[in-house]
Amino acid sequence: MLETAQPTTPVTFPPAFLWGAATSAYQIEGAVREGGRTPSIWDTFSHTPGRTAGGEHGDIAVDHYHRYREDVALMAELGLSAYRFSISWPRVQPTGRGPAVQVGLDFYRRLVDELLAHGIKPAVTLYHWDLPQELEDAGGWPERDTALRFAEYAQIVGEALGDRVEQWITLNEPWCSAFLGYGSGVHAPGRTEPEATLRAAHHLNLAHGLGTSALRSVMPARNSVAISLNSSVVRPLSPGAPADLAAVRKIDDLANGVFHGPILHGAYPESLFAATEPITDWSYVLDGDLRAINQPLDALGLNYYTPSLVSAADARLTGPRADGHGASTHSPWPGADDVAFHQAPGERTEMGWSIDPTGLHELIMRYSREAPGLPLYITENGAAYDDKPDSDGRVRDPERIAYLQGHLSAVRRAITDGADVRGYYLWSLMDNFEWAYGYQKRFGAVYVDYATLARTPKSSARWYGRAARTGTLPAVAGD
Repeated sequence: MLETAQPTTPVTFPPAFLWGAATSAYQIEGAVREGGRTPSIWDTFSHTPGRTAGGEHGDIAVDHYHRYREDVALMAELGLSAYRFSISWPRVQPTGRGPAVQVGLDFYRRLVDELLAHGIKPAVTLYHWDLPQELEDAGGWPERDTALRFAEYAQIVGEALGDRVEQWITLNEPWCSAFLGYGSGVHAPGRTEPEATLRAAHHLNLAHGLGTSALRSVMPARNSVAISLNSSVVRPLSPGAPADLAAVRKIDDLANGVFHGPILHGAYPESLFAATEPITDWSYVLDGDLRAINQPLDALGLNYYTPSLVSAADARLTGPRADGHGASTHSPWPGADDVAFHQAPGERTEMGWSIDPTGLHELIMRYSREAPGLPLYITENGAAYDDKPDSDGRVRDPERIAYLQGHLSAVRRAITDGADVRGYYLWSLMDNFEWAYGYQKRFGAVYVDYATLARTPKSSARWYGRAARTGTLPAVAGD
């Protein structure tokens, strides 16, 4: 049953709980040719015909680069206590090598200062998918050197902002970078190479470890370093079927174990090696890599949208792969051709993703057990709907309010069950460029008119703002 009903008693959060919203650089900043910024893989990908809906791109996006003061004032008006944003690597270090461009760093200095002046805690994500194109031209994430370059970049940003920013995230959803970027090709750089996918995953892990060490070498000890994983909640179509449980194990390794194994435990799952043996021998995992990756974390970020439902493949089943990760004839799941994905029943968002807050509770409790004592943050959670202004100019989105109420209630239940969840970042602060979907999918709590770039808080933004100011989920939806 979907958890969208109004609670019978107030759902109240701990006083120190952070109420935030999240964005990423390429999706909102625009100004792609200003201040010395050079192309990222997403600039190249989105300007390649057929890669994005309608050929849309982030050249202007929602012009946050020029409108950041307006956007920070809006966050303050809503009552947010935290804001998670990403740094554009090619804005700071255009070639991915060498010294920083100070005008690029200055933009983020101004943004951080503006946030702090409004009492909003900044949380910096170093990498949200916008690899400098020059590094991709040299081989991209499948090459070890990219991890070394990331560590250099992390040190540059840590030195510039570490005195004022306490929350740091190395990578956002490295699964998407590796498996969608180099496997199915639905994300930049659009490659479809199974072996390169797994090489990329390893080098993203290495980048996280080396980047964590680099940050800690230049920042105050009080600062927190984390990573944001879009770990999947993988469920069997038939819980009692051994073949379906084997399918769960395989997808869990590819979605989760490939990252949390080395990051949290210093080892890849042996079952992952066995499943991918026909594709790679993993010889690029060199002596010392796992120690470098397995750095102590100060927190763990979890991104959640929908669970996955899988079974053993049935030759009689035809049609597109229902894994929720875009349409491609190439699978993002190397070594898992014997696994079928299924759409779960029930309500869906505009992305076609099933709405199931129980998955968020399950995910939190899993990592509470997997990494006991490690603080958790929900660094992304939200929903896309077909939002439109009414005749009076207001944007009412009761479906998103119901979605947030259900998922935030699941977070509070996990806290009651003993999980140390310290904050929630709504995805997203405002409508923006939604990667290969262009501007078709609106995840924002704030509506953006793409013709004028005017911002209008939706009813969900007002609802969420009241929750942020009071620490209690409002009993009545609307604004």
